[in-house]
Amino acid sequence: MHVVPGLKVLYFGTPVVLISSLNEDGTTNLAPMSSAWWLGQSCMLGLGNNAQTTANLLREGECVLNLPSSAMVDAVDRIALTTGKPAVADYKAKQGYRYEPDKFSTAQLTEQASDLVRAARVAECPVQLECRVVSAHPFGGPGSHATAFEVEVLRAHVEEDLVIPGTHYVDPLGWDPLIMKFCEFFGGGRNVHPSRLAEGWNMPHQLRSTTG
Repeated sequence: MHVVPGLKVLYFGTPVVLISSLNEDGTTNLAPMSSAWWLGQSCMLGLGNNAQTTANLLREGECVLNLPSSAMVDAVDRIALTTGKPAVADYKAKQGYRYEPDKFSTAQLTEQASDLVRAARVAECPVQLECRVVSAHPFGGPGSHATAFEVEVLRAHVEEDLVIPGTHYVDPLGWDPLIMKFCEFFGGGRNVHPSRLAEGWNMPHQLRSTTG
């Protein structure tokens, strides 16, 4: 039997992306997000309009999409409730967000120079996609608070061990992406780490753990 619960969140499961983008001062901002999908050599990204990443993409027109493996969940969670904007929006502050200008250090990740864009890549990520912004569209209806970005992948960097020898394909058995389902972290089909983001958004994961 189906029910109609009036779902608050529709994050049924998408890969986590660490987006590198260039700040106005030339430093690289790093932000985790999970509203992304690919088709051909293009990707669609959904970002809130109050995000530093959104401002950077609109201004610079380029970014790097760094795809972490499930083993990198600790690093991603360290910056889950951080923002690159000095003025933290009230609603974000209430959720536990704080301003952090150096996301790489906070996440304990390493900057790696890109080939075609100015934002740095994340050295530890097995997949790194250098991209340019093709278009940006308001998203979410009247009074939208988000932007849908179409980006073109200019160059894909993939850890050699993940490439099927003699081909241009990634081994799907070797690649274990970090997945976000309803604000919770998953890898290999199982929950791999407690989520600060779920706490900030008051998701009911704690109710399950306390009530069994």
